[in-house]
Amino acid sequence: MDLDAFAWLLTDDGQRLLARATEMTDEGSALAVQTALRKDETAEHVAAAMTQVDLRRKAGAKFGDLAPKMYFTPDGLEQATRLAVAHHRAARLRAFDAASVIDLGCGIGGDLIASARAGLTAAGVDNDPERVAVARANLDALGLPGAVTVADATAVDHSPFDVAYADPARRGATGRVFSAEGWTPPWSWVETLFARDACVKVAPGIPHDLVPDGVEAEWVSDRGEVKEAALWSGSLASTHRRATVIGERGLATLTSEDDPGAEVGAVAEFLYEPDGAVIRAGLVTAVAAGVQGHLVDEHIAYVTSSASFETPFARGYQVLEELPYREKQLKAALRERGIGKLTIKKRGVQVVPEQLRKRLSLSGSAEATIVLTRVAGEGTCLLVRPF
Repeated sequence: MDLDAFAWLLTDDGQRLLARATEMTDEGSALAVQTALRKDETAEHVAAAMTQVDLRRKAGAKFGDLAPKMYFTPDGLEQATRLAVAHHRAARLRAFDAASVIDLGCGIGGDLIASARAGLTAAGVDNDPERVAVARANLDALGLPGAVTVADATAVDHSPFDVAYADPARRGATGRVFSAEGWTPPWSWVETLFARDACVKVAPGIPHDLVPDGVEAEWVSDRGEVKEAALWSGSLASTHRRATVIGERGLATLTSEDDPGAEVGAVAEFLYEPDGAVIRAGLVTAVAAGVQGHLVDEHIAYVTSSASFETPFARGYQVLEELPYREKQLKAALRERGIGKLTIKKRGVQVVPEQLRKRLSLSGSAEATIVLTRVAGEGTCLLVRPF
């Protein structure tokens, strides 16, 4: 990003160009808009405006109605926390009576925005001048207080703040970095934060054995998608493992204290597919306990029960019947039932749904859902109906 062009974009003239570019892009192609705008503006200014128009459109999924007012960089948007998740995190800080937080690697300021909106005194640092400029512009654009500066997160004195928050970059020049020590800052530095009240955002695939003793690991999903894990230390840690599910009707949370364990048994009348955050947190048996049920297999994240429950932690299905698991017999059974549109759920079996659906050569007007999984170690096909 051209910092001079971005700074100009924040001026009155730049704002007029950005508004014009947005309006024209809503009505025509980006290429045609660029060509038209370059008749009156420099190529650098037009490029800066068009970049923001494109990124604001993409940012709608993460930032909702705030996106049209905000500014982004491509990598900053990719790494930014979804706003609903950031708001949850800021609310947790307020619930623990935190008054101030420092964001050690603030990126474009997504978490700073959530913290400021929650009433926390928020400050951010980042070693990238572009991201700092964008973060500062975002706070200003939304009328929020907060300070942002260019600095090395690992060299900043964070002790004056109640909470230290970090979101280590997990992408390098060659793509995603899977080793925690390869993060920026590295895991060895992240561990030093756990000596105080801190929160660190990490990838949802973080191994459980990497989480230090006394640190709470929370996996968060938003509308069915697992978005991240967060590690909470000091007085902010209240359990060992937690799954938090954010949905249309609010937020629900499940912890290791809610998990008495569960047995394995036969498939009953209802089947439950736990949310991804629940699975990542290793709390599938807590869902089984919650629906008064049991597991279908000790290695498979499906729960079954003779009772029908509505739970935010799993999607429920009524089991209609068991169909043949072998492909030839399954094809005949589906044809006999006139099923032409088929949703295929699978877990614990080597099946590619798209390829299987093609081989089944479906025909008919009926719709159905099948679950391919293992029950007591055996391949099983269940015809189910979603709640």
